[in-house]
Amino acid sequence: MQIGFFGATGTVTGSMYLLQAAGKRVLVDCGLFQGLKQLRLRNWAPFAVDPASIDAVVLTHAHLDHSGRLPLLVKSGFRGRIHCTPATQALCEILLPDSAWLQEEQAEHANRHGYSKHRPALPLYTREDADQALRQLVSVPFEHDFEPAQGVCARLLPAGHILGAAMAVVTAEGRSVLFSGDVGRRHDLVMRAPAAPPAVDWLVVESTYGDRRHAAADAGEELADVIRRTVARGGTVVVPSFAVGRAQALLYLVHRLKADGRIAGNLPVYLNSPMATDVTGLYQQYRSELRLTREQTQAMCNAAKFVNSVEESKALNEGSWPRVIIAASGMATGGRVLHHLRALASDARNTVLFSGYQAAGTRGRAMVDGAKEIKIFGEYVPVRAEIAMLDSLSAHADSAELVDWMRGIPKAPAMTFVTHGEPVAADAMRLHIGESLKWRCTVPEYLERVELQVAGR
Repeated sequence: MQIGFFGATGTVTGSMYLLQAAGKRVLVDCGLFQGLKQLRLRNWAPFAVDPASIDAVVLTHAHLDHSGRLPLLVKSGFRGRIHCTPATQALCEILLPDSAWLQEEQAEHANRHGYSKHRPALPLYTREDADQALRQLVSVPFEHDFEPAQGVCARLLPAGHILGAAMAVVTAEGRSVLFSGDVGRRHDLVMRAPAAPPAVDWLVVESTYGDRRHAAADAGEELADVIRRTVARGGTVVVPSFAVGRAQALLYLVHRLKADGRIAGNLPVYLNSPMATDVTGLYQQYRSELRLTREQTQAMCNAAKFVNSVEESKALNEGSWPRVIIAASGMATGGRVLHHLRALASDARNTVLFSGYQAAGTRGRAMVDGAKEIKIFGEYVPVRAEIAMLDSLSAHADSAELVDWMRGIPKAPAMTFVTHGEPVAADAMRLHIGESLKWRCTVPEYLERVELQVAGR
C-alpha cells in the first residue's frame, strides 16, 4: 500500500491523497489550491498521476478546497465514480457549477478589462466540465460499507464540519487508513459532534488550527458587540462568509440575538449569495445532521432577506446605513463580497467582519493582518473600515479538540500523517500528538509518496 500526498501539504487547501492498494488507485478528495499565487498555480499544473489511471474518488465533503478540482480531473480523463454522502452530493450540485461560473466570469472580466497577463485569460474549467463531474457522483449513506474499487472497501463517518462532511475509512489487503477530512467541533452551534474514530493502521489528520486554541468567548455576544458598535457609527457590517456552513451559523446567531433583544429586531440583514441561499434550503432536508430543532432550523432559514438579483446586490453598495450584509466568499477571494468591499471598505463607519480561517495570500488574510489597501478587479481599494475577527465560530476543531478526538482511537496507528495546515500549524500538531498521545507522526511534503508498512506484517 502507498499514499501519495498531492495536496494540503504546507497549506490548508488543495486536499488530495492517492491511495494505491490491491492493484487499484483511489483518490481521496480533489480540492482547489487557494491563497498564495504559487499555490494557485498548482491548479494549472498536470496532475501528479494520470487521471485516466484512477479507479475511483472518495470525497470527504463539498468545500472547494476538497472538491473544487473534480471538474478538472474529469476534464483531464478521469472516468470513474466519485463517492460521497447524499448531502455532499447535493452541495456539490450547487458549488461546482458555481465555481465553474465564477472562473468563466473572472476570465471574461479579465479579458474585457485587460488586466490578465494571459491572452486570452481562460477558466480552469467550464460549467460543462462541472456538469460532467456531477454525473459521476454516487451518494453513499453514512456508516455503510461500499467498494469504490475491486478489493478496496470504504466507509464514511460523520465529521461534524458541515452538512455531509465525512471522515473516510479505506480498507484494503487487510489494512486500513482513516482520512479525517475536516474535523468539526464537539459543541458546534449547528452541527452534531464528529463520530468517534475507529481503530485503524494509519491516520491522516488535518491541522488547520494545530497551533492554536479557539477562544472560549460567546460567539453570539462577540457578534452582537461588532454589530452594536458599527450601528452606533451609522455603518454597515460586511461579513465575507463561506456559503456552506458559516453563513448558516451566522444566520442562526442573528436569529438568537434578535430574539434575545441583544441587537435590534428591525436591523436589516441580507444574505447576498444565491449559492448560500440554495445551500440554506438544504438544511431543512438534512436536518438529522444538525443539533437544531425543526423550529430553530426554520428560524435560521428566515433570519435574513435573500438577495438573488444582480440589481439588488448592486443597490446594497449605494451609500452606507446600519445593516448586516453576509456575502460569499469567506476569504474574500471572489464572489459578490468583492463588490461590497470595493464599495464599502474605504468608509471608516463600516466594519468588515471575518468569521473563519484566512489562508495565506488571500485578501481576507491581508486585511486581518492590517493591510491598508487591497487589490480588487485590478484596482487598489483603501481599507479604512474596522476589521474584526470572530474566532469562536470556527467549524474546525482546534489543537486540543483534535487531540481529544484522536484519543478515541482504540490503539495507536502505526503512523499519523499531519496534513491540511500551514507549516507552523502542522508542525505544532505533530508535537501535540507526540507529547500528548506518544504516537509516531510526521508531516508529509508536497508530492511525497509513502509506503505503508505495519511492524510484524
